[in-house]
Amino acid sequence: MTKRLFMEKVMENNKKYELSKMVEEIDKHFTLNQNVKDALLSVDREEFVPNTFKHLAYSLDALPIDGEQWISSPLTVAKMTQYLEIDSSCDSVLEIGCGSGYQAAILSKLVRRVFTIERINSLLEEARARFRKLGITNINSKFDDGQFGWSAFAPFDRIIYSASPTHIPKTIFDQLAEGGILIAPLEEDGLQTITRFFKQNGQISSEMIEVCRFVPVLDGKVF
Repeated sequence: MTKRLFMEKVMENNKKYELSKMVEEIDKHFTLNQNVKDALLSVDREEFVPNTFKHLAYSLDALPIDGEQWISSPLTVAKMTQYLEIDSSCDSVLEIGCGSGYQAAILSKLVRRVFTIERINSLLEEARARFRKLGITNINSKFDDGQFGWSAFAPFDRIIYSASPTHIPKTIFDQLAEGGILIAPLEEDGLQTITRFFKQNGQISSEMIEVCRFVPVLDGKVF
């Protein structure tokens, strides 16, 4: 083995160790289901973090990315993922707010098809490049205002907001499959709360889970 290959192997092992430590730390704060834990272990968060913050890639901190956006704390991503209650019956998930692509990458390990929408074109192009680099082929992405959803591929078994809306448009609930679950960091009176919605017999019910902090959902597209 050449020195270069040896060093690459050492770096790879170090990353796996740091990733494993990160997931262990998440599990201390929030008990993980095995499928969510396996998904977190299979996606290297460092790939989704800007170069200037690589040294913080495995911390439990939210970190700034381009477009005045943020990559959520891996603890938050773990919680949002687990609150979706993804099981073997789930085929598709719609994400509103792709950002860095980290949440979509985690979801790609749990369902057959992920559909993610991003309103900032530069962020979406960066996320797509990451998916290609990591060989993730089951993520479908779209440059658009996510508040309209993606009707061409509806209904979705699960829908997740990776930004905070003040309300959920009817068109989004219409794209949620019967028996489906929608998770959103809903903002009301200046307070954001992770809220879980259920669709049963065509009716929507909801429960508030915990206080959170996300960037807001905004209108329109940024070219």
